[in-house]
Amino acid sequence: MTSSEVLEVIGSRERQPDQLIEVLQDLQASCGYLPEDALREVSHRLEVPLIDVFSVASFYKAFSLTPRGKHVVTVCMGTACHVRGAPRMLDEALGLLRVEAGGTTEDGLFSVERVNCLGTCALGPVVVLDGEYHHHMTTAKLRKLIATVREAEQVVTVNG
Repeated sequence: MTSSEVLEVIGSRERQPDQLIEVLQDLQASCGYLPEDALREVSHRLEVPLIDVFSVASFYKAFSLTPRGKHVVTVCMGTACHVRGAPRMLDEALGLLRVEAGGTTEDGLFSVERVNCLGTCALGPVVVLDGEYHHHMTTAKLRKLIATVREAEQVVTVNG
């Protein structure tokens, strides 16, 4: 991301440290992650120490300091989901996609994340794909869900 693109995201919020989280959210939406050079520019433009910018960016789960896949699979590992089979869901996703938790597939299509709780305890196990919640998940449903996304991506690639 170029300096001018960062300036465009910052807009009229320059020299407004209280706008840090909002600016980071906008950068994340624009880039899919928070590139280091963009964080340095944000630090300079908002007049927030770089260590504080990195602290905020690394504290919140919504932010990523590395590129994420086009599709993000999030597996809830909270107690209710855990006892209903969430570890199997995580293992299935990792095995299908050949990636480690927190990682992104080589083709950049999928990232797999694990979270401690999504607050949907009665619906567990829960898997979130691109912000859409899938409840009472089974390994068969998860395989089908991932296959559906892969098929849709192949159609886009062939037609696009």
